[in-house]
Amino acid sequence: MKREGIANPVFEPPSPDLRLQPRASVSRPRPSPGRPPPECEEGPCGWGSITPRTLQLCNNPEGYLSAYSLLAVFQGIVVNGLVNVSISTIEKRFELSSSLTGVISASYDIAFCVLSLFVSFFGERGHKPRWLAFSSFMIGLGSLVFALPHFAGGIYQYGSKLEDTCQVSGTSNANFTCNNSKESSLSNYLYVFILAQLLLGVGGTPLYTLGTAFIDDSVPKHKSSLYIGIGYAMSLLGPALGYVLGGQLLNIYIDVPLQTSTEIDPDDPRWLGAWWIAFLLCCFGTWLLILPFSCFPKHLPGTAKVQSEKISETHDDGSEAFVEDRNIGKNFKDFPVALLILLKNPVLMCLIVAASTEALVATGFATFLPKFIENQFGQSSSYSATLGGIVLIPGAALGQIISGILVSKYKLDCKNIIKFMLGTCSVALLLNTVFMFSKCGNEPFAGVSETYNGTGTLQNLTAPCNANCNCLRSFYYPVCGRDEVQYFSPCFAGCTSFTVQKRKKTYQNCSCIGMPKRLPDTEEVPFESLAGKCRTQCTFLPLFLGFFFFAVVFTFMAVTPTTVAILRCVPDKQRSFALGVQSLFLRLVGTIPGPILFGVAIDSSCTLWDVNKCDIKGACWVYDNSKMAYMLIGISAACKVITILFIVTAFCLYKPPPDNSATLQKDAEMVSAVHM
Repeated sequence: MKREGIANPVFEPPSPDLRLQPRASVSRPRPSPGRPPPECEEGPCGWGSITPRTLQLCNNPEGYLSAYSLLAVFQGIVVNGLVNVSISTIEKRFELSSSLTGVISASYDIAFCVLSLFVSFFGERGHKPRWLAFSSFMIGLGSLVFALPHFAGGIYQYGSKLEDTCQVSGTSNANFTCNNSKESSLSNYLYVFILAQLLLGVGGTPLYTLGTAFIDDSVPKHKSSLYIGIGYAMSLLGPALGYVLGGQLLNIYIDVPLQTSTEIDPDDPRWLGAWWIAFLLCCFGTWLLILPFSCFPKHLPGTAKVQSEKISETHDDGSEAFVEDRNIGKNFKDFPVALLILLKNPVLMCLIVAASTEALVATGFATFLPKFIENQFGQSSSYSATLGGIVLIPGAALGQIISGILVSKYKLDCKNIIKFMLGTCSVALLLNTVFMFSKCGNEPFAGVSETYNGTGTLQNLTAPCNANCNCLRSFYYPVCGRDEVQYFSPCFAGCTSFTVQKRKKTYQNCSCIGMPKRLPDTEEVPFESLAGKCRTQCTFLPLFLGFFFFAVVFTFMAVTPTTVAILRCVPDKQRSFALGVQSLFLRLVGTIPGPILFGVAIDSSCTLWDVNKCDIKGACWVYDNSKMAYMLIGISAACKVITILFIVTAFCLYKPPPDNSATLQKDAEMVSAVHM
C-alpha cells in the first residue's frame, strides 16, 4: 500500500495475518478499453530469430491445444496405462512384493505433491510453453529410466513348470520349503523404478497446472471450458491406449531375441511379456514434443485483447486488490503470503475439497472396478478389465466434453457453473445406487460355501478326497465341476489328468467332484471339470454396466466446470497457483487414499485368503459379493454427499465482485469495437 510522505506503521496491515480489506474500499486500476496489458509479451512462433512462416499456422490456441493434448496422451499412456499394466510382470521379474510395487505407484503422486505448489507459483509469471517443453523432457526421461532395469537385470530364468493337477507325495509340489534366506539382488531395482516415477511426477506437474492456465490465458472466457474439456478428455485417451498397447506387448516374450527358442507360451504361469518396449516408444514420442513447445511464444497472438475483454469474477474478499496492490508473486518471499491468500478463499477451498472427494471415488473405482465385475458377475480377469475400460474411459471423456460444450455454449458465469456442478453430482449420486439392486450372490464354492460332497468342513479347502495331493493354496486356478460347484484348482478337485481341446483344458479322474445336478440330454458327461469359473446365474451385468456408464458420465461432467470455476474465483495472477493447490489436495485427499480406502473395504469382504505353508497371508481368492457391494455403495454415497455439501457451501459463499456490472460490460464492448 503506497502513500506519499511518512508511512504510519499503525495503519499498515501485517502481511502474515492477511486481514484483507473489502474490495469496495480499494480502488484497483483497470486497463483502459483497447489498451492491452503490458505484461502480455506476444510474439511469433519460432526459436529466437528463426521464425519460419509455416510455423505461424500453429501460433494460435488450436495449435497449442494440439501439442498439449498429445503430451497429455503420452503422460496418460505411461503413468496411468503402462505402469498399471506392467506392475504384476515387474513383481514377478524383479521379485518384489505387492507392498513394494505400491510404493512404486505412489512415488509419482509424492513427487507431484512436493512440486505442484512451487512449480505453479514460479511458473505463473514465467514462459509456460517452455515449462511444458521441460515437462516433455522429464516424462521422456522417466519412461527411459523405467525401462532400464530390463537391460541391467540379465536374461529371465523361468525355472521348472508347476503342476496344476493332483500329485502323489514326493513330487515337486511336496518339496516346498520356507527357506527364503537367500535374497535376490533383483529386488534392488526397486529404487530405479521409484526414481523413474519421481521423474515422471516432475514432468507431470507443469502439464496440469501451467499448461491448463495457459489455455485459459489464451482464449475468451466462454471458450475456455470447451478447450480445457477437450484437453482433459484427451488425457483420458492415454490410459486406454496404454492398456491396449501394454496388453498386446505382454504377448511378446520378455527377452525378444529368445522368442522363438523359449519353451513356454503366454498361457504358462511362468510367462513374462515384453513390458519394457512401450516405455521406450513413449520416451522417444514424448521427446519429439520438446520442439513444438519450445517454439511457442510466452503469450499467443491476441492474448492481450482476450485479457482486456475478460470481466473479473474473483470472489469478493479483497484478495484481488491486495494481490494487485502489493504485486504478490514476483519473488520467493511472496510464496507464504500467496498461499495463505488462496487457503483463506472459502469458495476456492470448498471447490477443491469437493473435487478431491470426487477424485477419491473416481480413482477407487478406476482401480477396483474390474475386480468388482470379476467377482460379482463371474467373469474372467481379462474380460472384466476390458469391460471396466469400456465403461470408464469413454464415460469419463464424454462427460468432460459434454460439460465443456454446455458451459461454453450457454456462457455460464462462475455462480451458474457451481450450480451446474451441483446438478451433475446429484444425478451421479442417484445413479450410484445401481450397486444396491445389481449385486449378485456367490456361486457354490467347495471348501468355502459348500462341503466336498458331504465330506470336509467349510472354510477348509482340504478334504479326505484331496488330502494326499499336496496342493498349494498359493496356486489359484479355478475349475468348474460337472456338479456345478467351483473348485479352487484341479489339484483341490482331486483331478489327476487333463486333455486340451481347442485350447480349452478339461480334467478327468477327479475324486472330489460329484455327479451332475441336472442330467444332460446325453447319458454320459464328456468331462468332470472345465478350466475356469462356473457360469454365473446372475443376469444383472448389462443393467449394471448401463447405469454405471451414465454415473461415470455425470461424475466427470463436474471435472471441467470445477477447473473453470477455480480459475474464475481467484485473482488472475494466482490462477496457476490455485491449480497447484488443487493438484496437491487432489492427491493428498483423493488419488492417494482412494485406492487404499477401497482396497481395505474390499479386503474386509474376503472369505478365503491365500495362506501358504509358511503361514504368510497373500491375496484374497473369494469375496462375499453382497458385503462388497454394500461397502462400495457406502463409500461412494458418503463421498458424493460430502461433495454436494461443499458445492452448496461454495454456491452460498460466492460473492461476485461489485464492479462485475453493466459498466464493465460496456467497457468490454468498447474494447471489441476498438479492435474491429
